[in-house]
Amino acid sequence: MHWNDVSMKRIDPWQKEVNVNGELEKAGEKWRLRFTRNLRHQPQEVWEAITQPEHLKAWFPQEIVGKWEKGASLEFKSSYAEANFKGEVLAVDPPKLLEFRWGTDTIRFEIAPSGSGSTLTLLDTFDEMGKAARDAAGWHVCLDALERHIDGKRSVGSPGENWDEVHDDYVRALGPEASTIGPPERRSETA
Repeated sequence: MHWNDVSMKRIDPWQKEVNVNGELEKAGEKWRLRFTRNLRHQPQEVWEAITQPEHLKAWFPQEIVGKWEKGASLEFKSSYAEANFKGEVLAVDPPKLLEFRWGTDTIRFEIAPSGSGSTLTLLDTFDEMGKAARDAAGWHVCLDALERHIDGKRSVGSPGENWDEVHDDYVRALGPEASTIGPPERRSETA
């Protein structure tokens, strides 16, 4: 199976069609999810949305404590104490690149000018293929919320409902090997 050939499109009730895709690809001994979004906003606006606390709370699943400086320690906090964990800033080049360790995953945001807007690429590199569908659905929902936030639109549905809506599509698209690890216990209790 060619993992990097997997892509998905979804209709958003607030827009005709959103340029949305989630691809799974091999990255050496690890796996990587790749998302690309064409946004109507300049790179600096997108940069602020992915780095400033007042914007992060609108779309990122945890509070991030720390400075966006290479080598800086990060702490990721949520309302579930057992879900808190550490990370580290690996690379920063405003407004083009942000890379950090989020628990055991490596998250990389690349922002490039594109016409009157920009292209945002999110790369999530991780060890276990079995969590790919779960994480793909999570990032899909987060990026939908990020896009709505910087467009000045309100969120549509709850994160749990939105995750459920796209998770089954990712399970079908990525296959059973990428779907052996399901949602965290706390998510299923609160969704």
